[in-house]
Amino acid sequence: MTPDKLVASGDMGIIVPHPPAGDRKLPGLSEVVSPAPPHQCRVGLYGTTLKPSLTLLAGSLALLLASSLSAWTLFTVEPAAPQEPDNRVAKLPVLGYNTWNAYHCDINETIVLQDARLLVSLGLADLGYTQFNIDDCYSEKNRSASGDIVADKLRFPSGMSNLTDQIHALGLKAGIYSDSGWFTCQLYPGSYQNEYRPATFSLYPEYFLDAKLFQDWGFDYLKFDNCAIPYDGIIREGIVGKYKRMADAIAQLSKASGKPPLIFSLCEWGEEQPWLWARRYGQSWRTTGDISPNWGSITDIINQNSFIAWASDFYGHNDMDILEVGNGDLTYEEAKTHFTAWALMKSPLLIGTDLSNISKRDLSILKNEEILAISQDPVVGTSVTPFRWGINPDWVSNRTHPAQFWSGESQNGTVFMLINTLDHPADLSFSLTESPWIRAGRQYAVRDLWTHTENGTAVRNYTAHRVPAHGVVALLLTDAGDEPPHAGPPCARPAWCISRNGTLVPGA
Repeated sequence: MTPDKLVASGDMGIIVPHPPAGDRKLPGLSEVVSPAPPHQCRVGLYGTTLKPSLTLLAGSLALLLASSLSAWTLFTVEPAAPQEPDNRVAKLPVLGYNTWNAYHCDINETIVLQDARLLVSLGLADLGYTQFNIDDCYSEKNRSASGDIVADKLRFPSGMSNLTDQIHALGLKAGIYSDSGWFTCQLYPGSYQNEYRPATFSLYPEYFLDAKLFQDWGFDYLKFDNCAIPYDGIIREGIVGKYKRMADAIAQLSKASGKPPLIFSLCEWGEEQPWLWARRYGQSWRTTGDISPNWGSITDIINQNSFIAWASDFYGHNDMDILEVGNGDLTYEEAKTHFTAWALMKSPLLIGTDLSNISKRDLSILKNEEILAISQDPVVGTSVTPFRWGINPDWVSNRTHPAQFWSGESQNGTVFMLINTLDHPADLSFSLTESPWIRAGRQYAVRDLWTHTENGTAVRNYTAHRVPAHGVVALLLTDAGDEPPHAGPPCARPAWCISRNGTLVPGA
């Protein structure tokens, strides 16, 4: 548009085009607009002399006000508050070592450092076993005059800070133990009423915490047991409230120090159904009493956890207790089943044997990278769960013969776990679509996670032949496309299988 076709509105500072000659009736104006000479600056549209309507005037004022308010908002609105950093810990099940099953109370700094170094030299740390935890019996029987837990001067003469420095120098993390009651299970000082105590001398003047002592010593993990419970008239809260005390202390310490919270492992033995509430406070929770290095203990724990396997997911895991691989009279097949169940059910995997005496066979179990990959899956955090109990009717508890047929999701396919609980070899067969994670009408490539072999393609059904007594089969099935034509009946599962004309297939 050329300059001689433009005029300015003096009131609003708006440049508008000049209209063509001739009378025109403009919308929103109260009279006919007459032409005016070019370049004449007048108040109005198209350089004309006009009487604006109230509607036009009000609209102009509203536009001016809205523009002013927008500019004011742009420069005066407060920025969004920064989000709190995600300082959650232990997204995946913890892998590492715990001293209890191997040594019970017979621990000292020499034993601790020996097994910590062996985690590294045996290649276990490279596979993720990086958490080294010291269990009960590390302290003196009494607190100091100022109320602190004191490391045993004979067992740990160099002190806990020096010990954790050496553990950290190996590329490992360090964990410690305490109890939610008056004493630990071996009657060393517990932490009840020491989660929050007034501090006389502290960088954190509001409270002095056992949790802070553990952090100052260099620990980043706390196993918290359930012995020496105070009288009801003293505690005046249930088990949940008793564990909440330390959980609150850990959270407050993290906020005050700016450091990540301690990993909090609640060792409540499953008596108060921690799978329902412990996720609020910690990252793992014991589901049963203590494990023993025998087959009966393994099947009992698998059985109890078969009914609550749904509770494990990222940042919170059913803890089936410290591993017994390398201990007691477990056979090779039993140790494999034990390790496989703990790993695929997303329990923490804490080695509990004297690593200086571990056999190559047992070490090979702990180092199965394909099983560990399921445990440490960064995409899928849930456990395998039973889809058929096998020997027993579904949902029936049997401590010697737990559920046999399990499946679950993984980032790379569907995981199956088959357990032969019998005392002799047995074939274990299942229909693929018994698992909720298998698509009907598809065939699946089968990988054996223990033999590390590709075992062909499964269509509709799969049978593991002659599974050893107390043995396990772990499989990864990946989609291999549509099943071949005429693979079997119209539906793999005949119940309510029906054609479009309303005819049920035979067997439905």
